Order: sequence, then structure tokens, then C-alpha cells
Amino acid sequence: MFKDILSDLLVEKGISQRRLSIEADIPATTISGWLTAGKLPDYISLKKLAEYFEVSADVLLELKD
Repeated sequence: MFKDILSDLLVEKGISQRRLSIEADIPATTISGWLTAGKLPDYISLKKLAEYFEVSADVLLELKD
């Protein structure tokens, strides 16, 4: 699931949700929603996450390993 992948990426990078929010310019409440409510990111946020974590959007959406 997306929330598990995002959680793993946060741990791998050793950062908090707050730091991701600041550095990727994504509202903290949005990140919290992804991790706790199972919501999915919109296109712009998905692109920001992919760039920030240096992975493809396919990886974030579990379309590719």
C-alpha cells in the first residue's frame, strides 16, 4: 500500500513527516492523511514525492519494484 511505501521511505531517509512537509513543500496534514487515513496523493504531490525520494512514481504506487 502507498502508506507503507511512504513510511518505509521516511525511515530509510531518516526523516520525520514534518521535515518531509517542509522540504517537499507538501502540507503536513496531507502527509498525515496519506499515512493514517490511507488517502492517495494527487499528481503534483506524487511528482514531488518521487523527486524528493529519487524514485519513480511507479515505485510509490507499487506498479514496479
